[in-house]
Amino acid sequence: MINTSHHPRGRLPNDNPNPIDIHVGNRIKLRRKNLGLSQNILAQKMGVTFQQIQKYEKGLNRIGASRLFDFSKVLNVSMDFFFADMPEDIKNMSPASISGTKFFENKESLNDPLKSTETLELVCDYYKLKAHFPKAAKNLKDMIHQLSFSFTVQQKL
Repeated sequence: MINTSHHPRGRLPNDNPNPIDIHVGNRIKLRRKNLGLSQNILAQKMGVTFQQIQKYEKGLNRIGASRLFDFSKVLNVSMDFFFADMPEDIKNMSPASISGTKFFENKESLNDPLKSTETLELVCDYYKLKAHFPKAAKNLKDMIHQLSFSFTVQQKL
């Protein structure tokens, strides 16, 4: 019989990985790919095997706080990057949430566009474009500024 009040290593009652661990692993994979790093290179930088990186990226192995801190340094992101864009249903799957613990919620950071996957992808794509077509990238940036300004002016009228 499974004890539903405590799950070993934060796993779900059916022994599947916790969705939060899967989300964090997906964020590591996203950033690794955006930086153009292979699993082997990331593993070397982290001092682990590439198999361990595979397990982290799939959420099969949980990542301790000190290891996550190292990931943030190697991948050049803040710690909160790993939790950005997490859907509410996944947030509710933490071991404490499953056991019914209530939390205070920081409302100001919920909709921060600088923490979204879409923003990260757009910024990476912009810099790829800028590397090969600097003038096109500048024109694109100027166009976005103009559209944003026009929209803001129309909203105020």
